[in-house]
Amino acid sequence: MAWLILKYLLTAGVVVAVSEFAKRSDKLGGLIAALPLVTLLALIWLYLEKQPMDKIANHARYTFWYVIPTLPMFLAFPALLSRCGFWLSLALSVLLTVLCFAAFAMLLRRFGIQLL
Repeated sequence: MAWLILKYLLTAGVVVAVSEFAKRSDKLGGLIAALPLVTLLALIWLYLEKQPMDKIANHARYTFWYVIPTLPMFLAFPALLSRCGFWLSLALSVLLTVLCFAAFAMLLRRFGIQLL
């Protein structure tokens, strides 16, 4: 149980740190948010919990493919923000991400890569 609490505290600490850095500097907050800190923590947790190496490698590989269709959201959200407000912009950005992911998954399927 202590291990699980430690995992939660460290992982939550990363999210809080990103938001605190973002308050002080847009650029530094964006840079830290763009770092794959959550993925690195997940890889460490998987390794420390003695998961098979192929499972750890697959996690990293799928993370790569899942990141690509999320990138348009980071352009759409700021463009929508001044026109639609925060919550609607966020919702539309999430919808865009889902659509991009579905299209990307269909495209990759043609190359033998199954995301869904």
